[in-house]
Amino acid sequence: MNPTLVALFIRLPIAMSFLGHGLVRLPKLQAFATGTAEQFADTLLPQGFVLGFGYVLVVVEFLTGIWLISGRWFNEALIAGLAIMTILIFGSALIENWTAVSVQLIHSSYLAGLLIWQLHKASEKGAIR
Repeated sequence: MNPTLVALFIRLPIAMSFLGHGLVRLPKLQAFATGTAEQFADTLLPQGFVLGFGYVLVVVEFLTGIWLISGRWFNEALIAGLAIMTILIFGSALIENWTAVSVQLIHSSYLAGLLIWQLHKASEKGAIR
């Protein structure tokens, strides 16, 4: 088996999730950001902050998906994905959307597993001490 091809197929499912989230929201960016801000209207988060985050989130999801697919800036993409998931979990908890938290934890586990795999590979090569 080709290790490069195997690595691609290992990261492809999570990459497609991020890419898909960003891709379908880009054409309706304003509606997505506004809708997100409305969901958080009754939380302690300022509506302007949530609105801005809604715009940024879509772009970051899209770029993270591209980075994961391409393998370029792979470790950075994993860290970005984990940061996104952490923020989303906090937000979902604020609005008590426990179903979303569950899905976000699955994404986080997948990303963490890939990061651990990367760290293990690097330590085998002597790149990490």
